[in-house]
Amino acid sequence: MRSLGFIWRNLVVQDLKCFGSLFSSDLQSSRYWFRSSSISGPPSIYPLFLRSYSSGFDTQLSTDLIRIMEQRLLAIEHRATYLQNILNQPEALPADYSRANKELRKLSSSMDLINELRAKQKEIDGLKSVIAECPEDKDMCDMVNEELGEAVEEENRLQHLLLKSLLPKDDADERDCILEVRAGTGGEEASLFAMDIFKMYERYTQKKGWRFEVVDIMESDLKGYKEASGSITGAGVYGKLKFESGIHRVQRVPVTEKSGRVHTSAVSVAILPQADEVDVQLRNEDLRIDTYRSGGSGGQHANTTNSAVRITHVPSGMTVSIQDERSQHMNKAKALKVLCAKLYEIERLRIQMSRSKLRSEQIGSGDRSERIRTYNFPQGRVTDHRVGITHHSINDVMQGESLDVFIEALLLQQEMDAIASFSSD
Repeated sequence: MRSLGFIWRNLVVQDLKCFGSLFSSDLQSSRYWFRSSSISGPPSIYPLFLRSYSSGFDTQLSTDLIRIMEQRLLAIEHRATYLQNILNQPEALPADYSRANKELRKLSSSMDLINELRAKQKEIDGLKSVIAECPEDKDMCDMVNEELGEAVEEENRLQHLLLKSLLPKDDADERDCILEVRAGTGGEEASLFAMDIFKMYERYTQKKGWRFEVVDIMESDLKGYKEASGSITGAGVYGKLKFESGIHRVQRVPVTEKSGRVHTSAVSVAILPQADEVDVQLRNEDLRIDTYRSGGSGGQHANTTNSAVRITHVPSGMTVSIQDERSQHMNKAKALKVLCAKLYEIERLRIQMSRSKLRSEQIGSGDRSERIRTYNFPQGRVTDHRVGITHHSINDVMQGESLDVFIEALLLQQEMDAIASFSSD
């Protein structure tokens, strides 16, 4: 798996031999940014790029990338013209008309941006002509140059938007998600850290204005979480959190440790996109539903009735158990929601792997066995091993305050990988 530092060394230090000099940046100011922040990580070009590229369009696309993008834009324009011609033909068959109309609607947002870009490029050519025709009129040149600078900035903005629109998209990014946290190696300490991680995401969710609903919690003897799951609802939730899947490792002195030794434990996190009814078809004959008496967290008030539900999907052998609610009906509804998400994710990954031979090289594969982050409490730092970034305020991270440091970096790396793939197609 490529690290962000590896990518940047290829993009910047080696002058982007694979697909040209992609972006221009101020190295000196980026080095200053590193010295003045609580974040350390990959080459100094990265934080400045993250700041400028994710918040605006200050960076310039390379001529090589613009050339490649122009080829794609021309193809879209030609396709849109072809589809419009079909719609304009009175003799077009209803099925052909319907297909053309549907495809043209999909291209409409890109075509709107392309038309804006073409109009702006025409304006730029006109302003350049005015400057060429009146080189001795200083006042005129100054005024036109100012307009030209604004027009070039707008052209750059439109090019960035079009580039983003052309990059491969995950259809699940806009969905809600299911969060699953499981204690791994480390016994009671792992279950206590699983509780901390679960609550960290709950706090982060609240700060984002999303809705967090506990689905199920299975407590340990020390009131940690052996397993916990929650439903997160909001705009683009899965796309934001999908790279959190993996092994989260903790290094700290457990509350059960008498000699003060630092122990290493692990917690597994899974982020699953929630499925719609049309995504997963659950047949009654494929489900085995068992009920039993609840116990532990969530079942204290209902353990005299069979309110807990276990649903087994017979074809896959997958089982989901929920006992968090007092109502058997509510537990069944939650269990079906989680089961649908799991089955949808299995099918989604199968399709993705069949489409892409490069999946093993991409970040955030969703593999739960991948160690992605270390939380070192004695040193007060959190390190993400995929992007090589360390944040030196672990309390802020655990409170959900600084998770975006890692989340935004991972999303940026995904985008840079997509650009690299885009330019090499």
